[in-house]
Amino acid sequence: MTLTPEIIALLMLDALFLFFSLIALVLSVRIFLKWDMHSTHALQYSLEKQSYLVSVVIKYIFTLKIPLFLFFIFTCNKLSNIITGAMCAAGVVNSVDFGLYLTVFKIINLYFFGFWLLLNRADMKEEKLPFTKLKFLLFILFFVPLLAEIVLEISFFSSLNISKIVSCCGTLFSAASTSYLSLLFKVDKTLVVGIFYFFAFLIGIAYFLKNSVVFIFANGMFVIFAIVSLIVFFSTYVYELPTHNCPFCLLQKEYYGVGYVMYVTLYIGTFFGIGGTILNGLLRSDDRLFLKISLLFDTLYVLIVSAYPLSYYLKNGVWL
Repeated sequence: MTLTPEIIALLMLDALFLFFSLIALVLSVRIFLKWDMHSTHALQYSLEKQSYLVSVVIKYIFTLKIPLFLFFIFTCNKLSNIITGAMCAAGVVNSVDFGLYLTVFKIINLYFFGFWLLLNRADMKEEKLPFTKLKFLLFILFFVPLLAEIVLEISFFSSLNISKIVSCCGTLFSAASTSYLSLLFKVDKTLVVGIFYFFAFLIGIAYFLKNSVVFIFANGMFVIFAIVSLIVFFSTYVYELPTHNCPFCLLQKEYYGVGYVMYVTLYIGTFFGIGGTILNGLLRSDDRLFLKISLLFDTLYVLIVSAYPLSYYLKNGVWL
């Protein structure tokens, strides 16, 4: 195992999260099975007190887990300086067989954890706590991916070998790659970019038509094609190199860390588009605040990534 201050911090937090989440799991099962808001029994009053305590514990675990994803990527970027062959986080992540799966798993968990936080916030605002059983059931279900992420992250850092020569991002994100990532570059990039803009347009249409189902679907597809189009097309204009397609190098200081802005913007837009709209359905609310936030950040993401090829064309008169 390679230990740096960043890795030690992540491992210590994982240990704390695991300890407190196990306690929260036991109490969540008890609350879910015995909760009855209409009961006047002493047990119900005890459960109400416990539910508040457990909610606070889960809230802080999930709240910290979300920004820690960026810290994980930052740590991998920093480790690229000591691992032979790695030029950015891509090489470090790929140096372990399941590194890429861990990263994708972490991204999926961001949406799970974020939705729980939204649901908990809505539940705590209501006097009758209408979503208490639901939010604890969700935590019981979300505990599985939380535990899997913690175990995989510990295994990932335990498996890092600074003596191992790894492939650089130029090899990983190219048509010559032997992994399934090479399939991305066999698809016509014009088609991928066209689909990306189509779903961006569909989000706007669904917003104005107030169609929640289409809005959720469009945001789900938008985040997928946003990442794919960023890899195969938009990133090359950030680097101004037609052969450089790495989504991790965007986080480097040489590119002013624009990747952080892109990914945070994309996450906020699609998260509120999916999670916020689902919550509105549970609340049976016509409040369009979440939809407005989603539309704003989705549009902002489109403008940011679109600015790079447009700027390049205006300066050089040609496309890459």
